[in-house]
Amino acid sequence: MIKVTFIEHNGTVHMVDGEPGQTLMETAVKHAVPGIVAECGGACSCATCHVYVDDTWKEKTGAPSEMEEDMLDFAFDVRASSRLSCQIRLKPELDGLVVRIPEFQN
Repeated sequence: MIKVTFIEHNGTVHMVDGEPGQTLMETAVKHAVPGIVAECGGACSCATCHVYVDDTWKEKTGAPSEMEEDMLDFAFDVRASSRLSCQIRLKPELDGLVVRIPEFQN
């Protein structure tokens, strides 16, 4: 299992276990993490699973693809650390990953 910490905009912390190969969005939905809407179900065709990757994890999660960057244009309060959680696939190197959830999802 891969430990992931989701932090809501109000500071509420959700520490959950994800499975290797599962996306960060799938993990959030499975554990009913508030704020991850995931309207498109992980098809990278909306921005309702937007998260901010903690700075210490940005290199390990990688850079967004061009398609993901296009979808992030529709997200609320995009930052340098913004990613779509449906595009981050869990792997052992991401054990301990910390992400923050924006106040709103578009």
